[in-house]
Amino acid sequence: MEKTIHQGRNVKRFREMLGIKQDVLAIDLGLSQQAVSALEQKEALDEAQLQQIAAILKVPAEAIKNFDGEAVINIISNTFDNGSISYQKNEQCTFNVNPLEKWMEAMEEIKRLYEARIKDKDEMIVILQQLVKK
Repeated sequence: MEKTIHQGRNVKRFREMLGIKQDVLAIDLGLSQQAVSALEQKEALDEAQLQQIAAILKVPAEAIKNFDGEAVINIISNTFDNGSISYQKNEQCTFNVNPLEKWMEAMEEIKRLYEARIKDKDEMIVILQQLVKK
C-alpha cells in the first residue's frame, strides 16, 4: 500500500520552517488567513494553487508534493551517529555530517533571504508612496 503525501500539511511544514505566518502567506495568495488554514488541512491541492504557493515560499512544487516527514525522520534516525569521528590505528579519519544540522542551516538561509525580500518590499512601498504623493 502506497502512503499518501498530505500536501496541505507539507505547505504548513515549509511555511513554519521558513518562519512565515499564515496571515502573511494569506496576503501573498490573496486569501484570508482562515482560507490558508483550510488549505493546510487539504490532503491534495490543485496544481495551480500548488505552483502559486511553491513560488511564494520559493520551494520546488515537487518538494510540497513529495515531502514525507516520517520518511525523513526514519532516515535520520537510522543514519544519525551524533556527528562522531571514527578512526582506528593506521586508518584515516572519517567525518560524518549531521544531515539534520545541514537541513536547519539551509532553512536559516531561506529565512534570511525571505526577510531580505520583505525588507526590499517595504522599501519599494515607501518609494511608491512618495511617488504617489508627488
